[in-house]
This record gives sequence, C-alpha cells and structure tokens, in this order.
Amino acid sequence: MSKSNAIGTALKVNSKTVGGLTNINGIEITADTIDVTALDNATGYREKEPGFKDVGDVTVSGFLDGEDEGQEECMTLLNSGTTVPCSITFPPKIGKTWSFNASVIRFSTGAEVGSAVSFEATLAVTGQPTLGATPQA
Repeated sequence: MSKSNAIGTALKVNSKTVGGLTNINGIEITADTIDVTALDNATGYREKEPGFKDVGDVTVSGFLDGEDEGQEECMTLLNSGTTVPCSITFPPKIGKTWSFNASVIRFSTGAEVGSAVSFEATLAVTGQPTLGATPQA
C-alpha cells in the first residue's frame, strides 16, 4: 500500500454510507497519565504510568442531502441514543479501515449566501477502535 489522495474515503454509520461529506475529522487516540512520583524520589523528575485511553469524537461535515440514507440515519440515531457499529474506510491505495462503535451526539445544518446548505455531525466513540486492512469486496 502507499500514500493516497483522500477522495474515496467513506464513513459508514450502522452499515449506511453517509454521503455528501467534505471532511471527516477521524479517530484520535490519547492516553491519560498517572503521576506515580513518590516522596522518596531522588531524581527530581516526575514518574508517570499510562492510564485510560480515550478516542474522543469523530466529527464530519458536508453538504446536506435530503435523500441521503446515511445522513438520515445520523438523525435517527441522535434521537434514539443508540450505539452502533461504524467505520471509516480509506481509499484502496491506503488499504485501511477504522472500525468502532459510536453514538451520534450532534447534528446541525447551516445555510449561507453563496454556499450550498451544509451539515455537521458528531459521533461519540466508545470502547477500543481497530485500524485494520480493508476487507476485500
């Protein structure tokens, strides 16, 4: 595999592709640190251990499409509060897919003179995501 243009990257929410996307602010994993510096420390430097990891949120934006099943699914999930399987699949040259579970916690629309009607959505990721090889069709 190699580097690639982002065109063709896709988000699926509950097995429905979300269309009209112009931006996917994807998975970002961070880890807490726990200070374990003891009073008898003679080095003068803090000692730390890794703590819990957090994936945070996936935010997406794009053009609102009243007929797009994926955008409609985001609204349905926001109203139901259900956590569902999701994925971000990168172009074939990259050959990788993020798989994760998430709930939709935000959906907004916008309209501005000289621009297409837009939407944004936020998915709260729960648990551990996996970055694996994209399954072959």
